[in-house]
Amino acid sequence: VEKQSESFQRYGVMGDFENPYMTLQPQFEAAQIGVFGEMFKKGYIFRGRKPVHWSPSSKTALAEAELEYPEGHVSKSIYVGFEIDEPSDCLKEYHGEGAERLKIAIWTTTPWTMPANLAIAVNPEIMYAVVEHEKTGRLVVAADLATSLAAKFDLPEGEKFNVLATFTGDEIIGTKYQHPLYDRKSPVLAGGDYITTEAGTGLVHTAPGHGQEDYLTGLKAGLELLSPVDDVGKFTIEAGERFVGMKVLDEGNTAVIDALTETGSLLKVEDYPHKYPYDWRTKKPTIFRATDQWFASVEGFRDDALKAVDTVQWVPEVGKNRINSFVVGRGDWCISRQRSWGVPIPVFYDRETGNEVLLDEDTLEHIQAIVAEHGTDAWWTMDESELLPEKYKDEAHKWKKGTDTMDVWFDSGSSWAGVAQSRDELAYPADLYLEGSDQHRGWFQSSLLTSVAANGQAPYKTVLTHGFVLDEKGFKMSKSLGNVVSPLEVINGGNNQKLDPAYGADVLRLWVASVDYSGDVCIGKGIIKQTFESYRKLRNTARYMIGNLADFKPAGTEGSNAVAYEDLPSLDKWMLGRLTDVLKEVDSSMDEYQFSRAIQEVLRFATAD
Repeated sequence: VEKQSESFQRYGVMGDFENPYMTLQPQFEAAQIGVFGEMFKKGYIFRGRKPVHWSPSSKTALAEAELEYPEGHVSKSIYVGFEIDEPSDCLKEYHGEGAERLKIAIWTTTPWTMPANLAIAVNPEIMYAVVEHEKTGRLVVAADLATSLAAKFDLPEGEKFNVLATFTGDEIIGTKYQHPLYDRKSPVLAGGDYITTEAGTGLVHTAPGHGQEDYLTGLKAGLELLSPVDDVGKFTIEAGERFVGMKVLDEGNTAVIDALTETGSLLKVEDYPHKYPYDWRTKKPTIFRATDQWFASVEGFRDDALKAVDTVQWVPEVGKNRINSFVVGRGDWCISRQRSWGVPIPVFYDRETGNEVLLDEDTLEHIQAIVAEHGTDAWWTMDESELLPEKYKDEAHKWKKGTDTMDVWFDSGSSWAGVAQSRDELAYPADLYLEGSDQHRGWFQSSLLTSVAANGQAPYKTVLTHGFVLDEKGFKMSKSLGNVVSPLEVINGGNNQKLDPAYGADVLRLWVASVDYSGDVCIGKGIIKQTFESYRKLRNTARYMIGNLADFKPAGTEGSNAVAYEDLPSLDKWMLGRLTDVLKEVDSSMDEYQFSRAIQEVLRFATAD
């Protein structure tokens, strides 16, 4: 923090550097507990068992904003045929024995979720077909995909599937099939509009414990939440003796594919490059896994959040569309983390059952007061008798404090409470939030959600976003590429001052003000040199004018040699008129955060007029 403060001051950034805010300060942590408490009292906080992004490498749940989607990820995708056990009425005449036994074909990019399959979902409005070929037997697939699947399943050249019949998805709902790996029969049921004919087979393998759409579909149908995977990403005994202890993203995935091959149900396996979520800290792939977590129900205040977006000035305006899309698409926010550091979720669990929860206004106020005085370390160092308020002290032996901590985005999203609302010299809502455009899904969104949920209003009046700084050729800066431009090197110069001269802070500040920050911007030796030339023109123009004013004595001073406006030559009057126009344009541009427009106007005036 001290190094950052020192650098910012050298850049000429204005701030209260003697009194910075940090999320680990007790008063900030206490304010965050207060935000959590307000949301809980309004009914927006709940505990539930749902599939969430889970990082086996960090052993914790993750929010969407803690994920990365690196290029180059390749999954093993599989097509599997599930043998029908009880066909719906329309399928009965096509369901025979042996080669004529009808199978339902599905596609998935996560073979390791097959042990958790509890249903197959169809779109009631899509047309499905019973197709046949001696290589695959009889299959149920989406009618529109029959031709592409014939090629996918490597049918002999020129041969197609024989289409025996077509039906709507609604007509095959109720069919039951046999799981190829377990003695388990499951239903074909109605899914949502997430089921399309753009890829796969048009029938969706459904594992409610390992996917959001799967979970919602399973919830409607009353399916159990099977998730036979532990905290480190290994199969549990629920997956069966064959798979227990295997890593689902490694040998477990391969073992499932091998088992499906042995049962004759595997139709195709292939590499499938696509975007896949990785843990932003460990850079390792994540999984979807059902666990007990704490959530903020965004659905309860989504409409209010969208209304609050309309009250904010977004610079540039496209930012409004971005934040709207994130809020509209936001599901329940998983706010709990399984970490050994962070602000605790201030809840107590029944020691015997582990299910009954103690969390009310009294416990929240008491813990907030403790945290304000001692910081969140108190949660880990004090026992239950100290952490519980007076009314519960006699039953402290019954309760056990929780170990979950809050999502770091809940930390930063509470800054309006921990800073703007808590400091006398500041105001809430804040005049301006300033960050990169990636924060529409991060800080801007988490701040909006917490503020609207707790207080019914946006935490900011204006939000300004900027792009990222790239090298001179437009490439992302990277130490490995050796193309990082250090601001301090621009200011102070490099080791070889002839090659990398010291330009000073004003040249760097002029470059920042002159670029269009609404998109990504480039910087390098050539660009800084051009900025330095502009700086010199401004400086030399100013020096020349100041030099001409060396013996000038303004009106109202003794011996004034000022000339009245009406006595000025017409050229001087015109120049003053131009100066007035320039100052109006500069003021207008600065008010609209159009700094580059202001700089261009000043440069044009100094060098052309």
